[in-house]
Amino acid sequence: MTRIALVVSDVDGTMVTKDKRLTDKVRAAVQKLHDAGIGFTITSSRPPVGMRFLIEPLGITLPIGPFNGSSMVDGQLKAITQHLIPQAAAQRAIEVLDQYGVDVWMFTNDEWLIKRDDGKYVPHEQDTIQHDPVVVADFAPYLAKACKIVGASKDFALLERCEVAMQQALGDSAVAVRSQHYYLDITPPGQNKGTFVTAMAQRLGITTDAIATVGDMQNDLPMFKVSGMSIAMGNATDDVKAQATDVTTSNEEDGFAGAVEMILRRNAAI
Repeated sequence: MTRIALVVSDVDGTMVTKDKRLTDKVRAAVQKLHDAGIGFTITSSRPPVGMRFLIEPLGITLPIGPFNGSSMVDGQLKAITQHLIPQAAAQRAIEVLDQYGVDVWMFTNDEWLIKRDDGKYVPHEQDTIQHDPVVVADFAPYLAKACKIVGASKDFALLERCEVAMQQALGDSAVAVRSQHYYLDITPPGQNKGTFVTAMAQRLGITTDAIATVGDMQNDLPMFKVSGMSIAMGNATDDVKAQATDVTTSNEEDGFAGAVEMILRRNAAI
C-alpha cells in the first residue's frame, strides 16, 4: 500500500455545505494535511473565478483544476494548460440543449455567458461562483472560446435523459456529464478530473497510487478510477459510493474532515 502524498478534492457537495459555506472543521482538516506534509488541491466543474474563494483560506499553493479538470490554473487563475470544446461540438451541444428546453450557459476562461437572466439557477450560480453573467444575443461569436457549456434545469429526470442524448450526439467530440442533479456539463474531449489527477501526479513526480480523491458526483468517477484511494461523500448516490474505496459522511456533516482522518490513519498504518 502506497502512502498518500496528495489529496485532490471536489468542491460542491464535498468541501462546502449546501449553502456554499466552508466550515471550520473543513479548514482544520486541510491544515492537518499541510501539517502532515501531504499536498492538497481542488478540482471542480466551476470556472476558475468560482474557485478563487477557496485558495487563500485553504492555503492552496498547487495548481487547481476548473471546468471538471479540463484546465489547470495557478493561484492567480492564469491558465497553465487549457483545453477548449471544438466549435462543431459546442454548436451541436447547444442544439441538443435547446431541443430539451433547458437553460443554456457558456463559460470561457474569464466570462459566464447567458441568453436570459431569469433562469431558475442563475441567482444560485451567481452566489456559488461569486461572479455575474453577461447576457448575449447569440453564442456564435464565442464558440471558439468555449471551455464549458451547461444545461440547467429543475427537471432532474429530463436532464438525465438529456445527458444520455447528449452523449450519443457528441460521441468522443466532447464530454457530457452531470456535475449536479440540475447541471449538465459539456467540456473538452479527452479531459476530466481523472486527467487532472494524472497531470498533477506527473507534475509532482509521484504515482497516482499516492493520490487520494474525494467527491460526490458522476463527474468525480474518472478521478476515483485513477487514484490510489477514493472517498465518496455520504450524500453521494449509491452508484458513486460503489466505485469508491471508502465512504465518509455527508457534506452537511463535515464529511470531508472525516475523509482526511481516513487518509491520515491509512498513512499511519504504513
